[in-house]
Amino acid sequence: MMKANYKFSNLCGTVYRQGNVIFTPDGNSILSPVGNRVSVFDLVTNKSYTLPFENRKNIAVIALSPNSNVLLSVDEDGRALLVNFKRAVVLHHFNFKKKVNAVEFSPDGKYIAATHETHVQVWRTPNHLIKEFAPFVLHREYTGHHDEVLSIQWSLDSRFFITTSRDMTARLFTLEPLEGFRPKTFAGHRDGILNAYFSADSKTIYTVSRDGAVFTWRAKSSVHGSDDEDDEMPQEPVASTSSTLLPDNTIPNTRWGISERHYFNQANTRVVCSTFHSGSNLLVVGFSTGVFGLWEMPDFTNVYTLSISQEKISSVAVNPSGEWIAFGATKLGQLLVWEWQSESYILKQQGHYFDMNTLSYSTDGQNIATGGDDGKVKLWNTTSGFCYVTFTEHSSAVSAVEFAKQGQVIFSASLDGTVRAFDLVRYRNFRTFTSPTPVQFSALAVDPSGEVVAAGSTDSFEVFMWSVQTGRLLDVLTGHEGPISSLAFSPTGNTLASASWDRSVRLWNVFGRSRAVEPFTLSADVLALAFRPDGHELAASTLDGQVAFWDVEHGKQTGVIEGRKDVSGGRRADDRVAATNDASGKAFTSLAYTADGGCVIAGGNSKYVVIYDVREGVMVKKFQISQNLSLDGTEEFLDSRRVTDAGPLDLIDERGDESDVDDRLDTALPGTQKGDMSKRKYRQEARTKCVRFSPTGRAWAAASTEGLLIYSLDDSIAFDPFDLDMNLTPQSLLAVLANGEYLKALVMAFRLNEKPLVQKVYEAVPREDIRLMASQLPVMYVPTMLQFVASHLEKSPHMEFDLLWTNALLAAHGRYLHDRSTQFASVFRTLQRGLVGCQDIVSRICSNNNATLTYILDQQRVRDERTK
Repeated sequence: MMKANYKFSNLCGTVYRQGNVIFTPDGNSILSPVGNRVSVFDLVTNKSYTLPFENRKNIAVIALSPNSNVLLSVDEDGRALLVNFKRAVVLHHFNFKKKVNAVEFSPDGKYIAATHETHVQVWRTPNHLIKEFAPFVLHREYTGHHDEVLSIQWSLDSRFFITTSRDMTARLFTLEPLEGFRPKTFAGHRDGILNAYFSADSKTIYTVSRDGAVFTWRAKSSVHGSDDEDDEMPQEPVASTSSTLLPDNTIPNTRWGISERHYFNQANTRVVCSTFHSGSNLLVVGFSTGVFGLWEMPDFTNVYTLSISQEKISSVAVNPSGEWIAFGATKLGQLLVWEWQSESYILKQQGHYFDMNTLSYSTDGQNIATGGDDGKVKLWNTTSGFCYVTFTEHSSAVSAVEFAKQGQVIFSASLDGTVRAFDLVRYRNFRTFTSPTPVQFSALAVDPSGEVVAAGSTDSFEVFMWSVQTGRLLDVLTGHEGPISSLAFSPTGNTLASASWDRSVRLWNVFGRSRAVEPFTLSADVLALAFRPDGHELAASTLDGQVAFWDVEHGKQTGVIEGRKDVSGGRRADDRVAATNDASGKAFTSLAYTADGGCVIAGGNSKYVVIYDVREGVMVKKFQISQNLSLDGTEEFLDSRRVTDAGPLDLIDERGDESDVDDRLDTALPGTQKGDMSKRKYRQEARTKCVRFSPTGRAWAAASTEGLLIYSLDDSIAFDPFDLDMNLTPQSLLAVLANGEYLKALVMAFRLNEKPLVQKVYEAVPREDIRLMASQLPVMYVPTMLQFVASHLEKSPHMEFDLLWTNALLAAHGRYLHDRSTQFASVFRTLQRGLVGCQDIVSRICSNNNATLTYILDQQRVRDERTK
């Protein structure tokens, strides 16, 4: 059933939560952990998508193999998913059984090194093409550190790795046992060492500690080796007699000693993260004040230091070419990619700082507007997944946003007592509507013409109406005895419906002379309402979990759905009652009709979003918006082993970044020294604040705790049945073409990317097969095909043939192209130019022929008159 076939498509509104950001080996994309999911940002095509799998809890660390085949994502508890990255398919679940701080693939991709508290485990990389019962095979476990291991760095030949720890030391280990080798200890720092790096020639090691010290380690000279301060590293025998083995064992056989000590000297700050690009000897460091710096090693020359965030930089990564640097800031949810040579942003994205409260689709379904508790209104492109404009005029939480049905305008209502109108052409706030006395606005509605905007208040229980053209207050509707929870204009435009906590829904005839008001009484406080697209039916949800339906014209209730059992589910960590018995407070806080009006989608303060069939009154499908156990309300049963006399263990902060006094410091008040020592750990709850259907009917979106979740009917991965390994040569293509397999030959020509071959196959297709071929062409080649037809149209004499192809392609793939109109804008422009050119040529020929025929007819008339 198409109504229920919606699948998770993308996660917008949140670009980074916690963990490490990494670049793909080609340097074109960046992977960012978003809660318990992983988002991929393609920096070349300017698109983002979220991988469909979910970890059990928030992701702590991710790693990608050097050939981009295997992705490993590990959550806070040490449970990992092994994923085929190119196909986005989970291959295996694995439990490291302890918290993992760092995971690194060896440069040759054969091994995975993972921290295991004070130990380090090295595992053989599972084969992503073979199904195995237990694909993870432990190679060795390494010990020696006395506190948590923080990072792992492999040598370029994948035979050695260096680890750093909170115990203020770094250690050098070998992958395979080496005769006479003892793990080297690098001591001398006065704080935990965050990272250690090998130089490109492996003759230098750099260690970076939290207190802002960078030590350079090189081979000790034999002259003052005896009186050197580091007695932990005894003289090792020079390796075997074979000179060919000498370069391989240089790293373990070197007597490492501190060559230089450098300090960042940044006042009142700590180093939080760092990365090193060995090719250009560039050290990038992120500090707790939001400042980052670039240093050229080994001279420790400061390239520059810049502030790019108001909060600490949590993660930093550099792409393989060393041109782009990616930063993640946990507190603000920022993801930034900086090109350090040109000093410009490649990517700058940030989600809502607090909860996302509301959303609205544009009339074409291409854009979504969201409003949050941080007072910002953001616009997101559904195709690219990026935020392209942010409005910051509101000074308090945004409670509702609405697109105007006509024109490029968006309206927003806020608790700061204003309703604002934004122009989406010039990106400015061109109207601000206020009430005579300050009130907080909780609901918003725009009439279909876009001429009138209405807003409902929480404290005066009134509905205010303004003219968009003049900005004047037109009317104040009074009568409700409780806060206004929702407003909606009928699609026909004559009726305004208002829902309130006074257990009533009122229909106001706002434009008629009678100004009639029709109240509907319900059994409980009304939380949300929605009109059917034809305007004849109204749906309202109440606090007791019911959804009631009315015939607007006759004022009769036509049906009711008992939804409390459907919306209830999930038990919070501190709940005293089991999830099955705890349905109190569970209700739908947002309603929306599907485009055809046959179904209604409802979301509320639980982990479920439900689609109901209106006519039958039955549930069609229930979607669970998150499986993330880091959120409250996602588990049905609590683990009794994690409940103690002091409360649930999940709510007790045993250790973490917040346990450090520096992170607790509260600089909000001048002169504060200690900060808030009682700063607690708290858990967000899984819930849906707002749900909306796309006007196209092929997608719906939910503003949830995790961000803006988009579910759609469109397949995110286009499967190409011809994209297989085969002997692709021009000769094999011509042989396929000779057999009359035109579609296969066309796809082979596109894969070879030879224009003469594409043209040869294109012109060989019989006229009667064009429509069939256009419908069977894989969607990934449709834009390429249209581009080719458009260019062919400008130069070729086969005009009718090209027009038949254009007509067939647009008829077969119109919906796909319309949904991605911004992405394929250049293709459409080329096609339009070709078609306009055709029209000019045809009209010119027609006018010439018309003139010629007129002349011939006139000459014939003159001749006939002469003969008479």
